[in-house]
Formats: sequence, C-alpha cells, structure tokens
Amino acid sequence: MKRAYVFPGQGSQSVGMGKALADNFPEARETFEAVDDALSRKLSALIFEGPDTDLNLTENTQPALMTVSMAVVNVLKAKGVDLAQTGVYVAGHSLGEYSALTATGTLKIEDTARLLKLRGESMQKAVPVGVGAMAAILGLDMPEVQAIARDAAGADVCTAANDNSDGQVVVSGHKGAVERAVALATERGAKRAVMLPVSAPFHCSLMTPAAEAMKGALEGTEFLPPSLPVVTNITAQAESDPAKLRGLLVEQITGTVRWRESVLWMAAQGVTEIVELGAGKVLSGLVRRIDKSIVCRNAETPEEIQALLDVLSK
Repeated sequence: MKRAYVFPGQGSQSVGMGKALADNFPEARETFEAVDDALSRKLSALIFEGPDTDLNLTENTQPALMTVSMAVVNVLKAKGVDLAQTGVYVAGHSLGEYSALTATGTLKIEDTARLLKLRGESMQKAVPVGVGAMAAILGLDMPEVQAIARDAAGADVCTAANDNSDGQVVVSGHKGAVERAVALATERGAKRAVMLPVSAPFHCSLMTPAAEAMKGALEGTEFLPPSLPVVTNITAQAESDPAKLRGLLVEQITGTVRWRESVLWMAAQGVTEIVELGAGKVLSGLVRRIDKSIVCRNAETPEEIQALLDVLSK
C-alpha cells in the first residue's frame, strides 16, 4: 500500500482545535509553546479559547492550522511513526503546503510560524477590505468555470483560484467580477454558486503585493531537502528540490491551487490511502469526491491518532 499525508488549509479551523492533544501529549504542548515563543504571543490561547472572530483573521488562522498539524506530527513521531517510512508523498492545501514542508524537515516550525503570520498579514493588506471577493461554484468542472471567470472579468480580475474537486471550483478577484461570475454560473447550470465569507481574494493576481513580500522573507529562510517528495499546489506533482520548493511558495500566492489534479496525480502513482493530519476533515471529503477508491483517514484527536497508530502497526 502507498500512503500520502496531507495537511489542511484555511476553512478547516475551529476554536478548541488541538486542545485535546495539548491536554494529553507533552509533545503537542511543546509544539504550541514553540509557536507561541516564535510569535512572542499566546497564539495557543486564541486557538483553544477563541474568540472565533480573532481566530478567523487570516494572519492568525494560517499559523494556527499549521501548529495543530505539527502537534499531530510530533505526537506521531513520539509514538515511533516516521512519515518518510510510512508514506510516499506529502501535500497541503494552500497554507497546508507550509505544514507539509515543516513535517518533512524542509522548514523549521519557528520559521514557518513567522512566515505564515507574514503571509496572512500581507495577503490581507494586498487588497482593501470589500474590494475583492471569492465564490464557490458547485456542479461545474474546471474548464467551464475558467470560461465563466474569463467572461465575468471584463476589465477586472476574476480567475479560478482553487480546483478543489470534481464540481467544486472557487473563483477569486474583484468583488464585482466575482458577483458577475456567480450570476453567470447560475445561468450556465451550476448547482450552487455562493459568495464565500473570506477577508481577501486569495490565489489571484490581486495578491501580487503579498507574493513580493513573501519572496523576500522566503529568500532569507533556510530550506532543507524534504524527507518525502512534496506534491505542490502549483505543479500538481512531486517536487524535492529546496530551491524549487521555495520559488513555488511564492507562485502559490497568486496561482491556482490544483488540489484535484494533485490527488489524481498521487493516485496515478499508486497511492491508495490518504491521511489528513490536523484540523477538520475538509481534505478527506474532497479526496472522496475526486477518487472514491482512495481510503481516507484523519488524525486530529487522541482517538483518531490511536486509530491511525493501530493501522500503521499492522
């Protein structure tokens, strides 16, 4: 059996995530403390206690989700699980790619926490609130949504930002253009087309100022070779060269998240099981829609970690 480990992105967060891990495993507590120290603030208190409104701010959400994923990874490591021995690939959805790179030793967790805080801040600052928007188009495939985005754009920006699964594509850009895309999608047979409650238009050219900010920060950060190949959002195939991985993180800010293609590529390489490490079950749900033959597992709670350990020990 070939197994891949995947790491969730924005939208998977919830107040209280990871608390049971911190309560039950010293390795998890140490992970939260390491991030608190790196950011010189108690991000862990916000993760465990809220409020929602603060946790949902992009600059908080991004390091928070990475921390929960790494708490899971570090608990598994303490239990004798080596991702490189039990898996063949890692992948992450948007910010989850940073978690994947940290889990495989390319980035140090302290560096990742600081990078994600900057990433969240710079993405938020790139476009004034209310100027940009995102919308989910359900029931149409990627080429259909790309055509809708082109037709809706006019003089504005509107692009397919996330190819999440069959029949689930997210568009991003100027608010007026995204609203036009929602209307067009409805006319052209979408099951649903809904504006998303996000604070910025991620993964489109409006994020160029954020990409520039991240380019400088990433160039000043040490990147080591990953212990497992990383299936990246931009290429939808495995990459292992540290310099290339660094550059792809810059491209990712304005580029399309090719999640559906990433999962199909892993399946084509023989992956039959995908384990989501961290908060929520969003990616597992997407994987099931992309390829029903892939077995999906989750590891966020102590019970789920034990269930995964039982599987890995066989």
